[in-house]
Amino acid sequence: MVYKVLSGLPYPLGANYDGNGVNFALFSAHADRVQVCFFDPKEKKETRIDLPEYTDEVFHGYVAGIQPGQLYGYRVYGPYEPEKGHRFNPNKLLIDPYAKMLTAPIIGHNAMLGYRVGSKDLDLSFSRTNSAPYVPKCVVCDEHDYDWGQIKKPKHPWDSEVIYETHLRGFTARNPDIDAMLRGTFAGMSTPKVIEYFKSLQISSIELLPIASFMTDGFLLDKNLINYWGYDPIAFMSPHALYLSQRKLSELKHMVRVFHESGIEVILDVVYNHTGEGNQMGQTLCYRGIDNASYYRLNKDNPRYYDDTTGCGNSLNLGHPRTLQLVMDSLRYWAESIRIDGFRFDLATTLARDNDNQYAINSDFLTTVQQDPILQRQKLIAEPWDLGAGGYQVGSFRPGWAEWNDKFRDTMRCFWKGDENQASEFANRITASADLYDNKGRKPWESVNFITAHDGFTLWDLVSYNQKHNEANGEDNRDGSDNNHSWNTGIEGETRDLKILQLRERRARCLMTSLLLSFGTPMIYGGDEILKTSFGNNNTYAQDNIYSWINWPDVAYVGKRMQSLIRKLMEIRKRYITPDNNQFRNQDNLIWYRPDGQPMKSDDWQSYVRAVSYLGKSPDYNLFMIFNAFDQDLKWQLPTGQWDLILDTTNTLKDMRRTIKVPAWSILLFKQEVNNG
Repeated sequence: MVYKVLSGLPYPLGANYDGNGVNFALFSAHADRVQVCFFDPKEKKETRIDLPEYTDEVFHGYVAGIQPGQLYGYRVYGPYEPEKGHRFNPNKLLIDPYAKMLTAPIIGHNAMLGYRVGSKDLDLSFSRTNSAPYVPKCVVCDEHDYDWGQIKKPKHPWDSEVIYETHLRGFTARNPDIDAMLRGTFAGMSTPKVIEYFKSLQISSIELLPIASFMTDGFLLDKNLINYWGYDPIAFMSPHALYLSQRKLSELKHMVRVFHESGIEVILDVVYNHTGEGNQMGQTLCYRGIDNASYYRLNKDNPRYYDDTTGCGNSLNLGHPRTLQLVMDSLRYWAESIRIDGFRFDLATTLARDNDNQYAINSDFLTTVQQDPILQRQKLIAEPWDLGAGGYQVGSFRPGWAEWNDKFRDTMRCFWKGDENQASEFANRITASADLYDNKGRKPWESVNFITAHDGFTLWDLVSYNQKHNEANGEDNRDGSDNNHSWNTGIEGETRDLKILQLRERRARCLMTSLLLSFGTPMIYGGDEILKTSFGNNNTYAQDNIYSWINWPDVAYVGKRMQSLIRKLMEIRKRYITPDNNQFRNQDNLIWYRPDGQPMKSDDWQSYVRAVSYLGKSPDYNLFMIFNAFDQDLKWQLPTGQWDLILDTTNTLKDMRRTIKVPAWSILLFKQEVNNG
């Protein structure tokens, strides 16, 4: 092929195909020269062309004759001065930050290191090894190659959301309703029976763990493990290659369209706080080789090193306008071209740090998102913490942002473990954490309530293990949190003891009921609805196997009962825990009661430590809910009037009188019609 290079044309960043050729544009504030490199996979040939123009710190040029499917990458020339923050090395083929597709998954290799392996100077040395044979190539894409038809985004009100968090491969790997060749792919996830399953659970949004291209580094490869979760991104706009069964972007778009046709939204877990290039000893794959000093937060006193608030080796510098532009362009791409409905931001505090590395509610990132006409209409969910100083910011994000509420998680776990003195905190959390979200115009739905998530124990493991059992991760069980607030119910791990199993099920049902009948936005972790186990491993980030996969073929009867309970809870939630019932959070409309039928006073919150009840009033009906985390039955007096039992998590309550016997480890819900005549 003969490449004709033209200059002086527009330069939107990335590789932009216009039907006759491609405009290539790459930002670098400190480079001297940039080459775009074309690859012919048949001849294993590389052709290098200099980008002729440099405007506004962007190298750009138009190459005529390029068609979709062309493979390319970049080589960037500039100073290799790590002690000054510059790590240019043209021997390393670099991935386009704006690439829309890669040829293969990214697997770490010593050839990708910018320094010489084994050098006594470590990362100060300079590698002359060509990394091109080991780096996945970028693929030129035609972004207008899919017909969306008349399908619109569902646009569910936040108040009605129920989120289902899952891993694309983990959900599909053992699913018998999916063709074996499509498991682990977007095509498999769009199988009709998968959609039917989510509809049967009345899920409104599916939240997928990271699907953007990520890497597996040598640390895991040496242990014969892989990066399963995907929290080490490289190309923010390119789907992970293994999730495409036929290497076509249309597969991803079709999956989103199928979900939208069924009224289900798609939310992506996105990682913009760091990249998979790691610390100064990591790979040179993209940003480090393009402009290390602009893309990353470097130590002000010694820019050889990174300011790391993520625990992953580096932090992206969103204080730089071009880095912020990359993140915003990426979000807009997912929202417009792929039609994603929302985003959950991993370690979002890092994104909102200012130039002094402090969390700031008026940070560049939060301010830019708020004023963006496209993104302000997306569902935005923060994981409101990171590992840096002042990183815990639950309740501190801007109005309009939802947040993962780990206070809800920990309180529910402690209460249903039988811990003392949890009643007051329990009451606060299950009514949407007004202490966190009832200010500055924030709404109850901004509390994303969860008890389990990808990071930590599954629901069944929460009631089956006292300690984590992460030996399979190859780190001598040192990884993963030790603060699980779990109780094994009497025996550690798997057992055939029927009494233990029955009590575990009771406790699990109470936890799930507390989640789905709480005020706020509930999030179910995929697999909990069938009581999946990860065998006590609370950090399955590298386990692409039965530790992580949902074991659909072997769902036990106890799992089927949990599915039935969830369906019933969803009907109750839809009918009674509605947006209008946010009025229950009003102090006059929600009253907490003691077992003797009297409203609770301030001193009572220290006395009734493991069992509470509330009366919620609305114009048409009243609800009375009892939560008993004691290991014994309790006598409880119902409020005056006629009450109908609509939920008993134990299915054992039979004698309905004014004073009832509340089963141990149970939740009861009663309804009373209001006579408005």
